[in-house]
Amino acid sequence: GLKLAAPEPGPFLEKLPVLWASLPTTDATTVGIALATIAAMIGVKRWKPNWPGMLIAVGGAAAMTGLLQLPVETIGTRFGEIPRGLPFPALPPVSLARIQEVLPFAFSFALLGAIESLLSATIGDGMTGRRHRSNCELVAQGFGNITSGLFGGICVTGTVTRTATNIRAGAHGPVAGILHSIFLLTFMVVAAPLASFIPLASLAGGLTVVAWSMIEKHAFAILLRASRGDAVLVMSTFLLTLFRDLTEAILVGFVLGSILFIHRMSEATRIATHAPLIPDDRPDSEAPREPYDETLAADRDVVVYRISGAFFFGAASSIGSVLDRISDHYRVLIVDFSAVPFLDSTAANTIMGLARKTEKRGARLYLTGTSRAVRQELFAHGLRPPLANYEDSIEEARAKPRG
Repeated sequence: GLKLAAPEPGPFLEKLPVLWASLPTTDATTVGIALATIAAMIGVKRWKPNWPGMLIAVGGAAAMTGLLQLPVETIGTRFGEIPRGLPFPALPPVSLARIQEVLPFAFSFALLGAIESLLSATIGDGMTGRRHRSNCELVAQGFGNITSGLFGGICVTGTVTRTATNIRAGAHGPVAGILHSIFLLTFMVVAAPLASFIPLASLAGGLTVVAWSMIEKHAFAILLRASRGDAVLVMSTFLLTLFRDLTEAILVGFVLGSILFIHRMSEATRIATHAPLIPDDRPDSEAPREPYDETLAADRDVVVYRISGAFFFGAASSIGSVLDRISDHYRVLIVDFSAVPFLDSTAANTIMGLARKTEKRGARLYLTGTSRAVRQELFAHGLRPPLANYEDSIEEARAKPRG
């Protein structure tokens, strides 16, 4: 570890000179424990991927620290003895003046907490291939924070780091959160003295591995190549997260994403003549008509979905939920994009998840009617044959071999 001459600054740029000046105080034992934890986690992941690497590495570091009496800082030496029980629940004093004082902060905490929780849930979706329920997430978080306050706790949110750590340890379902709470309560009541031996360096090493695993390097490169707008958006969010704060980065990213959406919508606007059909039976649109096909309706092996309108981050969740509910009893899945003027990176990731699911079950995915801009965006995100096949129309896709 390092011995800082002053309290550690919060901003990243201000930390660098302070940490650099403290390099001569580096403790070799502390660094060794951190490196050993990293090596143990990487080794377990490589040779026994189903084993909980972080638990093994941190537990081993704690045992080694306790048995050898290593001179490193632990949870016990830094924070003192961990309480072995919960305080009695009680309501805080409530008055009109207190409500008026805390209400603005309560709204701010609720908004930022919701944003960060949904962000961590979305990242968890990308890591597990599942899809979270936003309403359930926020309602449960609200009840949890209310209950925590009765025991003297503070408001908390779902965090990206803990979510990713849980998933990397092998947890892929909602039961993991329940078990996580039970384990923490059990450790607090039964094993609090043992937790005091956990060296802080081992926790730092574990978080380093988790942070590196969270970096979607391939996805980052794809977003930079997708379009100039996406590149500006992802770099702005990344730099603000690094040099400022995650909450600021999310808000700025949302605003930039909205501006980018408005710009793309304005570019996608077209005007066409719509003549009445009754006098001369002329088509009221330039798009060709698609007659009713009885064979398509009766073919159980083919599932067809048509997406209409701008496919962007605001609609990706609802469309993704519909696509996730598709029955597995099909051999060909056709998604028609002829009425989609454009899509963004979030929408492309939604289709990528669908493509991987379709490939996993041995079916074929066809994307039909894609415009040049839509196809370029899909290509930039890796949706190329044979993972995703492209045809001009639904009929052409249906005529292809079914594998």
